[in-house]
Amino acid sequence: MLRDNPMVKKLVETGEERVGKLASTLLSNETFVAAVQSLVSKSLAAKGSLDKSLRSALAAMNLPSSADVESLRAKVDDLERLLTSVEKKVDTLLAARPKP
Repeated sequence: MLRDNPMVKKLVETGEERVGKLASTLLSNETFVAAVQSLVSKSLAAKGSLDKSLRSALAAMNLPSSADVESLRAKVDDLERLLTSVEKKVDTLLAARPKP
């Protein structure tokens, strides 16, 4: 309903135009781009520090980290594949065995 309104369409077009100009202006400003890059870099460094501290805290409490759980999950998946393979081979051997 509102989309069909010419006034709303004009407002949306004007808004899009202004946001586009603002984005263009900001992205052409080297100081702004450098600030955003610095912010992202510092955020990633902080996340790395937090992850490291969290792993240390979990290890101190003898609790598994998400990496430990993922490693265990991979090992369980490998075991499931191995058991499936062994099960198929046993079934094949039992099927090939002469019936008494």
